[in-house]
Amino acid sequence: MSFVAHLTSAHPRFDPRIFLKQCRGLAGHGFKVSLVVADGLGKESVGGVDIVDVGVLSGRVNRFLRTTDRVFRAALALDADIYHLHDPELLPVGVRLKRRGKRVVFDSHEDVPVQLLSKHYLSPGVLRQLSAAYARLERFACAGFDGVVAATPFIRDKFLKINPRTVDVCNYPVLGEFSPSDDWGNKRDEVCYVGGVSGVRGARELVLAMARVQSDTRLNLVGDVSEPGLQAEMKTLPGWSRVNHFGILDREGVRDVYARSRAGLVTLHPIPNYLDALPIKMFEYMSAGIPVIASDFPLWRQIVLAEDCGVCVDPLSPAAIAEAIDNFGRSPEKARAMGLNGRKAVETKFNWKTEESKLIAFYEQVLSSAMQSLK
Repeated sequence: MSFVAHLTSAHPRFDPRIFLKQCRGLAGHGFKVSLVVADGLGKESVGGVDIVDVGVLSGRVNRFLRTTDRVFRAALALDADIYHLHDPELLPVGVRLKRRGKRVVFDSHEDVPVQLLSKHYLSPGVLRQLSAAYARLERFACAGFDGVVAATPFIRDKFLKINPRTVDVCNYPVLGEFSPSDDWGNKRDEVCYVGGVSGVRGARELVLAMARVQSDTRLNLVGDVSEPGLQAEMKTLPGWSRVNHFGILDREGVRDVYARSRAGLVTLHPIPNYLDALPIKMFEYMSAGIPVIASDFPLWRQIVLAEDCGVCVDPLSPAAIAEAIDNFGRSPEKARAMGLNGRKAVETKFNWKTEESKLIAFYEQVLSSAMQSLK
């Protein structure tokens, strides 16, 4: 039985990609799996996964320095066959593990050098320097790792130039977690957005759009507001009175929101980090059988139009977003048909089962190469 340790210093222990899909999926296929986290909630075993908690420390500096050292020490004590890293700040931990003869892979959830350029808490000049410095660290560390897991084909292609043992494992939904509503007529006059709530993810435009919709539609807004002052600002915008703000919900709560909503919104801004992304929320909407209102990016438009599962709009235009919401309200049968088209697409191609098989094959390749090197 191969032993895989997943390491994170930033994500919650039940993160859908890390815990629900990768860790539990691997445990279900006979792998011994541990997950090292830093959330202060203690140790436990869930779904065949042993969770090791190194404790939580406040502040970014502590997270980047002291927490990562705690993660390293906990990982070393596990003595796993493969260490799977999930955070950019864990790259030095991976280098330290490699120096001790361990097998290490890095999971790139985002194109981090590009993502850094859109952060709101530092000046543009500092962000450019930080992005360049991280890109150098990423190239150095990942070139020496045993492989890289990329969350999208676009990120995969970037890392193939750094490490030829790179595979894309997309963050598609688990079949069975969400399903279409049995009775579309019982849906409320509501649409939803589920995910991180921030300016570049279109939060302001969503609220402003609600002031423009012609019907009584309300917006179910689910997720953490990550920008200081943004929630207070949104409350002053026209349209906030038509927002149901749930904050962070567990998976059952998210399932209930999908069941009551008649469309899902993913109107992220056209920044470089999003143009080639595959946002999980879009595929979850499809899995739940509700139509998508998505940003009009070339990649997203290709998916949405090819599957006939929704519409694409200018994410910077509250008027365009409101019109799409109203159109689905006026044509419930069209909305239902597009939602079912999306569900079919998830059942046939955009689901975790295929991605899980790719991850297991990747691990087998890493382990096989390691055995060959010992001969």
